Amino acid sequence: MHINQHCYIRVRILPVNPHPSHLLSLSIENMGSALYLFMFMRFLLLPSSLYLMVTNASSAMQHPLCHGSESSALLQFKQSFLIDEDASDDPSAYPKVSTWKSHGEGEESDCCSWDGVECDKETGHVIGLHLASSCLYGSINSSNTLFSLVHLSTLDLSDNDFNYSELPHKVGQLSRLRSLNLSVSNFSGQIPSELLALSKLVFLDLSRNPMLELQKPGLRNLAQNLTHLKTLHLNLVNISSTIPHVLANLSSLTSLLLRGCGLYGEFPMNIFRLPSLQLLSVSGQISQSLTSLSSSLSILNLAGNNFHGPIPQMCTNPGSLRMIDLSENQFQGQIPISLANCTMLEQLVLGNNQIHDIFPFWLGALPQLQVLILRSNRFHGAIGSWHTNFRFPKLRIIDLSDNEFIGDLPSVYFQNWDAMKLADANHLKVMQANQTFQSPGYTQTFKYMYSMTMTNKGMQRFYQEIPDTFIAIDFSGNNFKGQIPTSIGNLKGLHLLNLGRNNITGHIPSSLMNLTQMESLDLSQNKLSGEIPWQLTRMTFLAFFNVSNNHLTGPIPQGKQFATFLNTSFDGNPGLCGSPLSRACGSSEASPPTPSSSKQGSTSEFDWKFVLMGYGSGLAIGVSIGYCLTSWKHEWFVKTFGKRQRKWTRNERRGT
Repeated sequence: MHINQHCYIRVRILPVNPHPSHLLSLSIENMGSALYLFMFMRFLLLPSSLYLMVTNASSAMQHPLCHGSESSALLQFKQSFLIDEDASDDPSAYPKVSTWKSHGEGEESDCCSWDGVECDKETGHVIGLHLASSCLYGSINSSNTLFSLVHLSTLDLSDNDFNYSELPHKVGQLSRLRSLNLSVSNFSGQIPSELLALSKLVFLDLSRNPMLELQKPGLRNLAQNLTHLKTLHLNLVNISSTIPHVLANLSSLTSLLLRGCGLYGEFPMNIFRLPSLQLLSVSGQISQSLTSLSSSLSILNLAGNNFHGPIPQMCTNPGSLRMIDLSENQFQGQIPISLANCTMLEQLVLGNNQIHDIFPFWLGALPQLQVLILRSNRFHGAIGSWHTNFRFPKLRIIDLSDNEFIGDLPSVYFQNWDAMKLADANHLKVMQANQTFQSPGYTQTFKYMYSMTMTNKGMQRFYQEIPDTFIAIDFSGNNFKGQIPTSIGNLKGLHLLNLGRNNITGHIPSSLMNLTQMESLDLSQNKLSGEIPWQLTRMTFLAFFNVSNNHLTGPIPQGKQFATFLNTSFDGNPGLCGSPLSRACGSSEASPPTPSSSKQGSTSEFDWKFVLMGYGSGLAIGVSIGYCLTSWKHEWFVKTFGKRQRKWTRNERRGT
């Protein structure tokens, strides 16, 4: 709304001797004008008043500067370490402390504004130190100024390298700590008893420090003292004890990781029933049969134990389970049909058990299932016919190896596994579950990486991480028969195909040339016949090829990746000839046909000397070009697969 203000001041000229009535009139009139003028001037000054009020309020709301003693302590902490990019495994790691500067060094001297430092908004005290993956290298002891920051409630030093220091006993002075993360940081020795005095801890992660011990005090003492824990991660910490029943008293527990800790004995069943438990991962010499499980679970990893008996009913009501790994146990019987209710399930790993069942085609109704591993069990019978209601819409890794399946390979399945038809090499992520744990004034996000064991390139391999782009089929070690379906050539995203150790007959289909992402192809120990299609040379990513112990004949295709394969790839095929085998092919089989074969003219029109000269020149040029191509291909192969290998195994030096 627009307001137009006008102010008029009337001036009167009075006589030398004014009448009293005139004076009275002037006095009254002057009083009215003065009042009006006062109100008008106050209105003009109102914005300035408001500005002063806002400015004062803003000043009052500004955060206090950090305390000088704490700033000094942080700078001394920084100076006690070297910056080494190899000290952190995370590819996104960077030295956060490099921005910390003292007053007069040209940078912000208020430590509350430093990277990785969190201050209380009212008192200015340092309450959080978030220095995960900060490239810190060096030893730490109880004299470190870190332990003078007694107001800390969060301390995260994970993914650094503390050079196998013992965990300082002065950590007990940080009595206000609610979150302590020292994982993957090369600590060693016995965990000090002073840590058990941190009674306010809600989050404790000491995992992946394989030289660290929790024995005196042990796991029982920890559970008895740290009763508010919601998250307890101790993977690869040397505990070497039974699992105490008192762990089941941690009623607020949401995440429990105890893999590779040397645990043994029976597992307390009440832990499985904790009402808030979302993530459970345990391994060791644990012998127990399972009964009921908490409906709150989203990650269940019991791989590598001695659990026995039938697999318990899961997801009796639609549940939140996203990953189940029960591999390398002694489970028996059948897969419980209740798994059909696990509509959020992304990975099901049941390998290396004693499960006696037919192929669970009904799992194809699960809309999110990406990884299905049933290797090394007693599954039997034919895969069966295709069911439109059980399409496995997102399946991209399936391992049925070393079972007792029979019948033809499931060609209709190959036609309809749509997720395997995508070749997205630019989408470089890994399968993981992000778990967020919250309580008043405290939030912690934890990434749980999915893992699996699978045979690749002739060797059994443990995948610490599963790339989103990895697509694989392993049907080896069964009794499949018949021919290799041409429809398998539609699965253009395949990186691994293993059909070895079956009774497959017929020819190798040339449609396999469409699998341009293929890295490992194993068709060994079957009854295949005919020639190896020359079109397979188009598979330029192929690093492993095995067709040994078949009935193949004719010349081995030459060039490109086939120039890198050893004799063992072709052994046990008496009819094969050509490099790398010592059997030379006849003159009529000197080389397989190629689409660019030049037209042959009559040599009778040329003098034989010119023929020999042309042959010699062509051989020399061919050898030179072949050398260049081979050198380039080798360099490309090392760069491509070397990078992938480094990415998949970058955590191995930390004992993961």
